[in-house]
Amino acid sequence: MKGYGARTYGDRIAGVYDELYGTLFDVDATVTLLAELGGGGPALELGIGTGRIALPLEDRGVDVTGIDASEAMVAELRAKPREDDIPVVMGDFADVDIEGRFKLVFVVFNTLFNLATQDEQVRCFTNVTKHLTEDGVFLVEAFVPDMTRYTRHQTTGVDRLDSESVHLEASRHDPVNQTVDSQHIHLRRGEPVEMYPVSIRYAYPSELDLMARLAGLRLRARWGGWHKEPFTSESKFHVSVYEHA
Repeated sequence: MKGYGARTYGDRIAGVYDELYGTLFDVDATVTLLAELGGGGPALELGIGTGRIALPLEDRGVDVTGIDASEAMVAELRAKPREDDIPVVMGDFADVDIEGRFKLVFVVFNTLFNLATQDEQVRCFTNVTKHLTEDGVFLVEAFVPDMTRYTRHQTTGVDRLDSESVHLEASRHDPVNQTVDSQHIHLRRGEPVEMYPVSIRYAYPSELDLMARLAGLRLRARWGGWHKEPFTSESKFHVSVYEHA
């Protein structure tokens, strides 16, 4: 997408991210499973953003460190009242170096797909492996690609609407490079039009498993949701856990 970079999504959407997405998730189930896998930590979140998961996970007694490319997203995290600050390293989580090793490294809500190429995603797995303890795990939450969404490699649709606003999506799909460029368009009565671009490079679960193998990891478990639902051909997304091979 012309003019799009690693920080674009976070910088543009930071001020409204929690408003738009904060109620769409089962945060309690997410944090419960992460705390179970993390065993008290320490934990590292890739793409920590506004702290939607990191803050309640810390409340469960897990020490969390974060990585993020967007200073605007991290500013939203810092604006939330806390007695202590979660350490955050700024940079691209495919390559950024960080001190220490972690019992749990996790990336949720498709954030892994913000890495724009297969090479970057492979480097991310390799970087994670270097920072896992011997008994540590890497958890990835991501959607299962669904090509039926697209007609002639594009789609438009309504994400949500009410009596005062409508949130639209317009996307263009490149099946060769497995990329999707989207604009999320927010219209509210009496307010200017807001546009939130996002560009992703998706991967199928089997491709992620191969990336893990190249990085010295293997799949421990895969579920169809945060309640450990079975992963089936009908699953819309997956929660996958990798460990040292």
